[in-house]
Amino acid sequence: MRFQVRDRLLGFGEDYWIEDERGDKAFLVDGKAMRLRDTFELKDTQGRVLIDIHQKMFALRDTMVIERDGAALATIRRKRLSLLRNHYRVSLADGSELDVSGKILDREFVVEYDGELLAVVSRRWLHVRETYGVDMVRDDADPALLIAVAVCVIHLAEKDRDD
Repeated sequence: MRFQVRDRLLGFGEDYWIEDERGDKAFLVDGKAMRLRDTFELKDTQGRVLIDIHQKMFALRDTMVIERDGAALATIRRKRLSLLRNHYRVSLADGSELDVSGKILDREFVVEYDGELLAVVSRRWLHVRETYGVDMVRDDADPALLIAVAVCVIHLAEKDRDD
């Protein structure tokens, strides 16, 4: 399954829809403005909160935390000692890890679990300007989690670039 994300609307404090491959609304990103840390919620089409995402306070490195139902689901940070700045580690609550690598700022990267491809993020498939696709490679992948990972990694990479 492939989802379309409108890139230019990724500012926190903004609300925007993520569409499925048919152009139907799939997820609402509800940005939370006026907070001390970058925060947003990923909601389904009925308005139920699926995932909460926020910047971790008092971390040595920029870190984003993904929560589901109030429990930590994943922590995302740039990989240490990586020669490439575009390499991120997603530490899941169960102790496993996802690896995110590629050209993050160009929206051309992959999400892998133990060397197995889970999702591909790319602008190449889409003709709509300032839009990128998130293609779920595995049928059993959690789309909400992988979309949240993609948005967090892009946010952290852009923050790194601006610093």
